[in-house]
Amino acid sequence: MIKYQLKEYIALLEDSHVLRDIHLSDTCMNTVVELVSCDSKEVVKNTLFICKGAHFKEQYLLDAQNAGAFAYVSEVEYPNIQLPWIPVNDIRYAMAVFATMYYNNPWKDLNLIGITGTKGKSTTTYYVKSILDTYLNRLNKNESAVVSSIGTYDGVERYESHITTPEPLELQKHFHNAVNSDIEYLTMEVSSQALKYDRVLGVNFSVGAFLNIGYDHVSAIEHPTWEDYFHSKLRIFKQCSSAVVNLDSDHADEIMHASKDVKQVITFSEKDESADIYGNNVHKSGQLIEFQVRGKDFDEKFCLSMPGLFNVSNALCAIAIARIFEIPVEDIQQGLKVARVPGRMEIYTSKDSKITAIVDYAHNQLSFQKLFESVKKEYPHHHISIVFGCPGGKAFDRRHDLGEIVGKYADHAYITEEDAGEEDVLSICKEIAQAVQKENGSYEIIIDRPQAIHQAISDASILQQDSVILLTGKGAETRQKRGTQYITVPSDVECVNMELEKYHIQ
Repeated sequence: MIKYQLKEYIALLEDSHVLRDIHLSDTCMNTVVELVSCDSKEVVKNTLFICKGAHFKEQYLLDAQNAGAFAYVSEVEYPNIQLPWIPVNDIRYAMAVFATMYYNNPWKDLNLIGITGTKGKSTTTYYVKSILDTYLNRLNKNESAVVSSIGTYDGVERYESHITTPEPLELQKHFHNAVNSDIEYLTMEVSSQALKYDRVLGVNFSVGAFLNIGYDHVSAIEHPTWEDYFHSKLRIFKQCSSAVVNLDSDHADEIMHASKDVKQVITFSEKDESADIYGNNVHKSGQLIEFQVRGKDFDEKFCLSMPGLFNVSNALCAIAIARIFEIPVEDIQQGLKVARVPGRMEIYTSKDSKITAIVDYAHNQLSFQKLFESVKKEYPHHHISIVFGCPGGKAFDRRHDLGEIVGKYADHAYITEEDAGEEDVLSICKEIAQAVQKENGSYEIIIDRPQAIHQAISDASILQQDSVILLTGKGAETRQKRGTQYITVPSDVECVNMELEKYHIQ
């Protein structure tokens, strides 16, 4: 990998508003940067260290100095640290610029697919990956890479994720690993935060897809207004060669207008026959969801083995993306049929079919609305209960919005822990409960999530009617954020399987 001197990194910032007055020696400026890092545990000799994060402590910088860092970049000076200081006004911007230089813009050697939207990013990402992997496997080529809120695979690392879009240094490392592993395609979720706060700065997507827009992520620490949230997402069109747009989305006209300067725009829809990719005749056939799709040069039947009628829209987006890369229709059909998304619409049914538990990552207003509408349609006359919570420290309006939807649609709710972070779990649950109660909904608060799942299945076992239990927000995740740490816990999937096993042996 090509290494650059510090002065070359500095030069990248000189024409921006970011760099402040610096006073560095020639020796420092001519030093070859061996590593750019914001993790003091990774530091080696001649590391350029970046100070970032709300919980950053001076001790981290001292540890970096002792481990071999030769200079640091930050918005504030640390006079007690005997290292040259590179002062900037925007540490996020500086980090993104330095990350692309350190890793030599590896995204240029990938077919990079970025997917944004309020709902469906993860599902669409894994649909695209399944299509790509079906196609690549047939050609005896390497599996495609993925960066998502569910999991990450880059040819070197494979692990469960806990953030939608990583910070620039981590993201560029994944691109670098994928290129070095002879991977051709990488599909990733692109969050509004990633677009607003420059995590994908300097990156150009081969395809940028816009799924939909709803109300979410409005808070003092995320987006101050819904308009800011929406326009942050629209920034994806400023950095993609081709765009895919859902004509069925709210504000579709504004989305299309924002994409007007993209070289190629492909549209998809279930309602508008003029769309480039038009889906229709959606229906259930046994355990499959079948639908017809018409494109420029095909008119074929497709099917999903993954439940949820709302997933047809995600599938249409994946089809549009695949056709941009000229992937054969047969590979797309097979890829969608076998597609699985960990923690998304995973169904577990008791042996007597009395209890159906659905594990899903639904966590915002739009996804909750679609989930309940689909479940009501697919499971008529069932008792519907839900185990859910809301995260701490962000998206505060969710507590009211989700509670209100649950109060309207669910027969009973078990309000529980869901990544409370540094907030008090009980306080969050009480806020949600107020909204459920406002709609005259039935609920109880059970802080311990495995206990809440136990109670939900136990209560369902004594009902006089068949029941559906929704477990939302955590999917197959095996960690809870408590304070600033991620604590290992049993996943909703593990808990459901264990509780259904107890039910079977009663």
